[in-house]
Amino acid sequence: MRVGLFVPCYVDAFHPEVGIATLQLLERLGCDVEYPIDQTCCGQPMTNTGCHEESAATEALFVRNFAPYDYIVGPSGSCVHQVRFNLDAIEQTEEVTGVRGKIYELVEFLHDILKIDEFPWAEFPHRVALHNNCQSLRGLHLASMSELHEVPFSKPRNLLEKVKGLEFVELARPDECCGFGGTFSVFEEGVSAKMGHDKVKDQHQSRAEYVTSSDSSCMLHQQGCAERLGLPLRYIHIAQILNGAKA
Repeated sequence: MRVGLFVPCYVDAFHPEVGIATLQLLERLGCDVEYPIDQTCCGQPMTNTGCHEESAATEALFVRNFAPYDYIVGPSGSCVHQVRFNLDAIEQTEEVTGVRGKIYELVEFLHDILKIDEFPWAEFPHRVALHNNCQSLRGLHLASMSELHEVPFSKPRNLLEKVKGLEFVELARPDECCGFGGTFSVFEEGVSAKMGHDKVKDQHQSRAEYVTSSDSSCMLHQQGCAERLGLPLRYIHIAQILNGAKA
């Protein structure tokens, strides 16, 4: 199975250890992983700010980089959501629709495609709260949405339950947005900060030691809010836990 590793901009810039953990994890699981060296942004920032047409060249480059692979996997729900649902500033050739159809967020790739039932190298003896990124939850449907009263399920939780020693703690408002929202946090700074403060207070009250998610962008925002409030919370991407990270 030939996999193209897609590392989003903010992971590359702020949390390269997440990209490394994703690569190592996929290789542990027997995938033939390549990192297309010419990859750049997926175009999400431009699309989100209404500059959709301006993202065409970026989208075309993404397709050229990733078209040769059987699967494309990235450790970010929001960026995978962008490619799968919004990569339409360019002509929808067979190559483009092929790329849109074979990109997967890491959790759904492990859960739905590889159907992993154990991570024998992973042990994380800590109390952990799970954060579901809005686009992962409501766009990719990685877990059930509490506001819809669906039959409960959670793909990230299902994977994390296979990690030795990990103890889940429950949030009072598990599906509430943290207020990051990419450019929302730039243009609506005050609202974004208040939402983030509410989120990390909920995590702290749950007695979590760590918060994990399949999106570094949300955790980047939450970590900043927790540090400003002086809360002793630590943030770690799910790829790192599943790859056997030690605290």
